[in-house]
Amino acid sequence: MTSAASVSIPVLKPAIPLREPAQAKVAKVSTRCSTCGLRELCLPCGLAGNSADRIDDMVYTRRRVKRGEHLYRAGDKFGSIYAVRSGFFKTVQTLEDGREQVTGFQMSGEIMGMDGIGPDAHVLNAIALEDSEVCVIPYSRLESLGEEMHELRHQFHKVMSREIVREHGVMLLLGTMRAEERLAAFLLNLSQRFAARGYSPSQFSLRMTREEIGSHLGLKLETVSRAFSRFQDEGLISVQLKDIHILDPDGLRSVMGQGSR
Repeated sequence: MTSAASVSIPVLKPAIPLREPAQAKVAKVSTRCSTCGLRELCLPCGLAGNSADRIDDMVYTRRRVKRGEHLYRAGDKFGSIYAVRSGFFKTVQTLEDGREQVTGFQMSGEIMGMDGIGPDAHVLNAIALEDSEVCVIPYSRLESLGEEMHELRHQFHKVMSREIVREHGVMLLLGTMRAEERLAAFLLNLSQRFAARGYSPSQFSLRMTREEIGSHLGLKLETVSRAFSRFQDEGLISVQLKDIHILDPDGLRSVMGQGSR
């Protein structure tokens, strides 16, 4: 049985400041995949030599998306996947009854848009939570290079596998955990993802609202607020508006462990 403490769910990252003027929405790529600081988290991970150089041919534009704007909408024809270069996003699915469900939060070094591969059209809405930038990767180019470069194809399969594991983690989270356990898992996962990008695992700023956290975790806004207050009262975290300081990570892990005893 999967341990509650091992659940991996999507979270969020600190933004990397944009270096170019914000008014240009699409620009020619000036930073090569082979030299990008995010390559160890992105598709080029593990590629070296000529393979690393060739993957630069796969990406030819960057796109800037302002806070609140869509990168793509449900129903849009699928043609590209997107590597988040800076900023972060949320993905949202509209349910049959019209309600919206936040399915995940994506950050630098992560790939978006794979929801459209099967149906040939996107099934999710991808919305920027702050001014962000993505590398646009035409899927046809990725397929062509993947046929020639087995390492790239293998890496893309790993990325897709990571998405499957993430979705399984969310299902486990929503199906077996109490409200406090869900929030503890969310904060710990954020901590791990910040650390993977060289940021502090204990102090970070949330870009999503508590309502968006609740939508993602299957909780009401009031329940999320009560759980935050409880964690703060118990000395597990310190909260100032959207700034989070994890004071007792082991204490948060023990909260998750309560559900598996």
